[in-house]
Amino acid sequence: MPIPFAPPNALVVALVYEGLCMFEFASAAEVFGMARPELGEDWYRFETCAAEQGEVRGQYGTRLQPDGNLDRLAEAGTIIVPGWKGVDEPVPLAVVDALHRAHARGARLLSICSGSFVLAATGLLDGRRATTHWRYAEAMRVRYPTIEVDPDVLYVDEGQLLTSAGSAAGLDLCLHLIRRDRGPAIANHVARRLVIPPHRDGGQAQYVERPVAQRERDLLGPVMDAMRRRLADDLPLATLAAMAAMSERSFIRRFKASTGTTPADWLTTLRVDRARELLESSALSIDLIAGQTGLGTATTLRHHFRRKLGTSPGAYRQRFAAP
Repeated sequence: MPIPFAPPNALVVALVYEGLCMFEFASAAEVFGMARPELGEDWYRFETCAAEQGEVRGQYGTRLQPDGNLDRLAEAGTIIVPGWKGVDEPVPLAVVDALHRAHARGARLLSICSGSFVLAATGLLDGRRATTHWRYAEAMRVRYPTIEVDPDVLYVDEGQLLTSAGSAAGLDLCLHLIRRDRGPAIANHVARRLVIPPHRDGGQAQYVERPVAQRERDLLGPVMDAMRRRLADDLPLATLAAMAAMSERSFIRRFKASTGTTPADWLTTLRVDRARELLESSALSIDLIAGQTGLGTATTLRHHFRRKLGTSPGAYRQRFAAP
């Protein structure tokens, strides 16, 4: 399976520390550190570094000898902060400075769970959107009021700065980064190896809000199936609510409780995903793809494509279309 695109710097370095959060670290190591010869020679290279000297002790009695000190961050294309010692634990100035320098030269900084507090401490998230575990969202809002904290999503991609929610959401973010770097086919391949979904709909709100009653699941399931089947159709809110035999207000509330997002945004995500498939696999024009996916016009497709994926349909096709 050839790799259609690789980042200019494939070195991924995880910051490890005394009290290392092992699930978060293992998630990053499993995705980026495991050899995958079937994907070619240009797969990511994975290393660890620490501000401390010598080995670090992690959770569950583990011990780890880092590959190097903070100097390794100067070489990395992607830096991962897999959790942190605690949301009230200060971040060493040496770590802050090293992350600043790495960001300034173009490295991507990615946090998992409470690792977002390390990125927040650098000031690089000021004025930007970010997420963290829902248990820590309020603490982040209070401590860093200039950060737009979104406690509902699984991850946030701000280009060079990427943050994920609770522990397992780190896997979602790592797969997202592979999808961004190397395309959906490679991300799907890695997800299959991990035996996890390549993409989870909704966000962490579905885990923290009241469980959706069986009756609501029974009502929403057929509607969501119809939305998938009828992407090209006009599906106004009134029509969707009528399918579920609910008022529009109740439908929006229950849909968000079930998926973590609104009906409109969920439908737009489906349409953009279908547009990606057509851009990869067909020679259809942007206008025809917009019509077939329910996005209407090429202008609308471009708007939502850039909002969701941070690139244009044309650039995406050039990168990922089958030869």
